[in-house]
Amino acid sequence: MTALTVMVQGTASSVGKSLLCAALCRMFQRRGLRVAPFKSQNMALNSFATLDGGEIGRAQAVQAEAARVAPTVDMNPILLKPEGDSRSQVVVLGKPIGSLHARDYFAFRGELKDIIARSLDRLREAHDVVVIEGAGSPAEINLKDRDIVNMHVARVADAPVLLAGDIDRGGVFAALVGTMALLEPDERARVAAFVINKFRGDLRLLEPGLGMLTERTGVPVLGVVPYLKQLRIADEDSVALESRRRRGPAGPGQVDIAVIRLPRISNYDDVEPLEHERDVVVRFIERPDEVGGADLVVLPGTKSTMADLAWLRATGLAEAVAARARQGGWTLGICGGCQMLGGAIEDPEGVESAEREARGLGLLDVWTRFERAKTTAQVRARIAGGSFLGAAGAAEEELAGYEIHMGRVERTGSAAAAFEIRTRSGRAEAALDGAVSADGAVVGTMIHGIFENDGLRRALLAALRERRGLPAPADGPAIPSRHEEYDRLATAVEASLDRALLDRIVGLDRRA
Repeated sequence: MTALTVMVQGTASSVGKSLLCAALCRMFQRRGLRVAPFKSQNMALNSFATLDGGEIGRAQAVQAEAARVAPTVDMNPILLKPEGDSRSQVVVLGKPIGSLHARDYFAFRGELKDIIARSLDRLREAHDVVVIEGAGSPAEINLKDRDIVNMHVARVADAPVLLAGDIDRGGVFAALVGTMALLEPDERARVAAFVINKFRGDLRLLEPGLGMLTERTGVPVLGVVPYLKQLRIADEDSVALESRRRRGPAGPGQVDIAVIRLPRISNYDDVEPLEHERDVVVRFIERPDEVGGADLVVLPGTKSTMADLAWLRATGLAEAVAARARQGGWTLGICGGCQMLGGAIEDPEGVESAEREARGLGLLDVWTRFERAKTTAQVRARIAGGSFLGAAGAAEEELAGYEIHMGRVERTGSAAAAFEIRTRSGRAEAALDGAVSADGAVVGTMIHGIFENDGLRRALLAALRERRGLPAPADGPAIPSRHEEYDRLATAVEASLDRALLDRIVGLDRRA
């Protein structure tokens, strides 16, 4: 039986579409339905590797996990990874096909529409419900003729649309009414209900406005979803960092972790598990004076290693990070950050940059050469070299993570590796990853997601506290698992929505 569909569109970017879709995936899954997420085109630098080595947007991987299914490339057949100057790396069905200017990409959209339709068909054949996410707003009138992600997909899927607005940013009624006004008549007919998201306050004060909204548009309000604090669910992209950029320094009894906010930062959710630990402050920093006092400095992933390395030097952060590391300050580089910590980066074919080579920070004995082949894989590994990551027995545990990078990274001289990879994309493998400095204070790895591993994360924090002479935190609840957070999200959203109306919109009442 072909799956039912429902689509979440929004009045703007970052109104909470991704989380609402994750909530719907878990809600339907808890009812015993086979659920799959779908987003035809995602523009994001946070991405994820599927088991078979495909690359998709992080949001769809999160939604698949909420639905308790393995993520596949059909869930996000087109991924755009911005590179600047109106260019993006274009990933189709999990594999990069090149770097395209916006005008060249739009000329390709006819073929992309066919790819989108086939991916959606495959998902609908294998599931009971497909939860579809839109992008930005469906009312971008200057782009409507190029749409392959909002109302175009709703028509292809014959999906009812839930239009979400963010009340926390203000102007939600104007945003919803204005969006409806700019839609074509057939598009307005697809909007089955409104969802008002991120509400804080007394719902009774909002109710008169809800009634007027329905009177004006003829569209019911499905529900008002509360603002949920500190969800341990990865964000779709770096827009979410704006709310964390001014986070102050750690207090006297707290562990202070400083993450360099690179201009083209990617997969910054690598540090997200640390943000939920008690007595830990994670700061995203952009100035050299913010490095001082940090217990750990993290150089995260980046879409453009060469350009962000130049930015590090221009801002003075390169020298601040290097000087701190030379004095024994613990420093971790992940993916592009690992490449920056090395001695040299070469790009002879111009894969990533017009520059053919650049000098790294010289803190690790590694060398990077960019190649057109892209590595995307889920891995299992163990800590290999003696460093601050291997404290308190964490080296004995097998870790899960994933790789997404264009460069080939090799150690030079007698440098020790950071990790020993045991499996890659489900196949046995014996390979070494990353590097550790001679004093063990600087570590680089190409593996994302290492802090999702509880043993490694706890061992690192214990070592950081011991180094500072800080006591272990008082006993308290462990940070919640991701599945506990999906349940918290789903429970809050389900309690906020008109369940009977939702079932009628999706068509579940007819399949009961």
